[in-house]
Amino acid sequence: MILKKLREYLDSHNVKYVVIHHSPAFTAQEVAATAHVPGKEMIKTVMVKVDDRMTMVALPASANLDFNKLRDSLKARHVELANEREFRDLFPECEVGAMPPFGPLYEVEMVLSNKLAEDEFVAFNAGSHREVIKMAFKDYQQLTHPKMVQC
Repeated sequence: MILKKLREYLDSHNVKYVVIHHSPAFTAQEVAATAHVPGKEMIKTVMVKVDDRMTMVALPASANLDFNKLRDSLKARHVELANEREFRDLFPECEVGAMPPFGPLYEVEMVLSNKLAEDEFVAFNAGSHREVIKMAFKDYQQLTHPKMVQC
């Protein structure tokens, strides 16, 4: 079932969205294909440590995270991939690896690849490996207030 916290958040802000149910899929590219969403519109959520601060990075499923570009964009000293054990407890309602890219809901700093702004819509895991939410990028950006970066 779609993550209740996320659904309530979207509904309380009168945001239009579509829920797409699909067979289990685990990588962002696999989810995009299964849900029939272009890979460049599907958001992959990557948890990183930026100077020891847990940070959520949202980027297109079809892109690879460039840690050097991210570090330079954030003017950070050190950026590294976070270990699942380090962030699992931040998203207690979510299946591991299926957390939605909504940092403000979880009090996690968030950055967004500027590549996602190239499309009208975005889609992302809704807390499980079986559901995706698709919505307008402008609504997503307004609700998440991310730092836009090159990464």
